[in-house]
Amino acid sequence: MAILTRDEILKEIAAGGIRIDPFTPDMVGPGSVDLSLGNSFRTFKKLHDIYDVTDEADFNDITALKVLKNGERFVLMPQETVLGITRERITLPPYICGWLEGRSRFARLGLMVHITAGFMQPGIDNYQVLEIANVSPAPLALHPGTRICQFIFEKTVGQAKYSGRFSNQESP
Repeated sequence: MAILTRDEILKEIAAGGIRIDPFTPDMVGPGSVDLSLGNSFRTFKKLHDIYDVTDEADFNDITALKVLKNGERFVLMPQETVLGITRERITLPPYICGWLEGRSRFARLGLMVHITAGFMQPGIDNYQVLEIANVSPAPLALHPGTRICQFIFEKTVGQAKYSGRFSNQESP
């Protein structure tokens, strides 16, 4: 397996192997593609009962959807976690997988952009849900359109296609 560099990412996009919508070439760095924050968020409800984490657990039970209008921002309070989503839809061929990572510039502010589950399966075709947490002592305002995370592409040994529970996700 090997990480794709800028030239290889652009070749895969030109050949139609990797699709990113919307896409502009300035999103591509030396070894990743920057993705921007969408305008939909899932906030956690204030529960007074214990929520059991099992194979049947559903995030919809403990979160509420909030969609921002153009120009609005989302204020993330200290120690708060929220689910966001990218503006870009990513489609991968069966021979490429990837990793979703935060960006250093935001980590230095105490913003964790993607806490866990960073591996993206070969053959995905969806928007990327972001697990965002504020570990700083200050409230942080999130602005849709900010290039908040990066996607790192990796060639696989063999081919596969993800068809699991979140294969067609379009909202956080």
